[in-house]
Amino acid sequence: MNNSPDSPRRGKLYPALIIFLICTVVGVAAWTASSSPAFGLTSEAPTPTHSSPFALAQIAKPTYTPSPTIPPSATLQPTNTPESLAIAEIVLDTPTTEYTAPINPSAAISAPSYSGNKYILVDISEQHMYVYEGDTIIYSFVSSTGMGNATRVGLFSVLDKIPSAYGATWDIWMPNWLGIYYSGSLENGIHALPILPNGATLWEGYLGVPISFGCVVLGTYEAQLLYDWAELGTPVEIQW
Repeated sequence: MNNSPDSPRRGKLYPALIIFLICTVVGVAAWTASSSPAFGLTSEAPTPTHSSPFALAQIAKPTYTPSPTIPPSATLQPTNTPESLAIAEIVLDTPTTEYTAPINPSAAISAPSYSGNKYILVDISEQHMYVYEGDTIIYSFVSSTGMGNATRVGLFSVLDKIPSAYGATWDIWMPNWLGIYYSGSLENGIHALPILPNGATLWEGYLGVPISFGCVVLGTYEAQLLYDWAELGTPVEIQW
């Protein structure tokens, strides 16, 4: 048995050392917990590591500037004198038994004799054509007459029928031609929308306004109906 005077002192130190170690361990654990982001006890919010799923951007609204509208008359302008606006030179594309070009054009001014009950009325102010058989209107067509009052008013008649007439002044084809009066050696008439050399249709979409060089222009389908219905000598009246 050791009765050394240091033994009682050492026995008192052990409990104090154990208490110190326990306090130290608890303190370290508490500090670790308070600083760890896992426990959410830090004063600073955690910084996200993922990107935003979308973004906002200011995009200017696009503006629209309409293209200038080119008047149909600019598509094809005659180079002759103003008088030529009301007339067209007619050249047959194929021979036909319905028409024989007169040697002297003035001889064709006289209206063919006619005893039927058909009648065509063109109203310039309305840009419209009314087709009668007796007292009954059988067709009512939107039409276009000449620019600058180039279409002559008066009482005329169908002088000739040409399946497709050629206007040499403007290099255009005029389907379903019904000639109605002469001016000098040239003839004015009723026909379908003209066809350009490249096959395009001139003035398409502009029927109902004065747009022609003097003729009375109809839609392609309407001109075909009129051409099949009209007879040589059928009266044609053009009025305001």
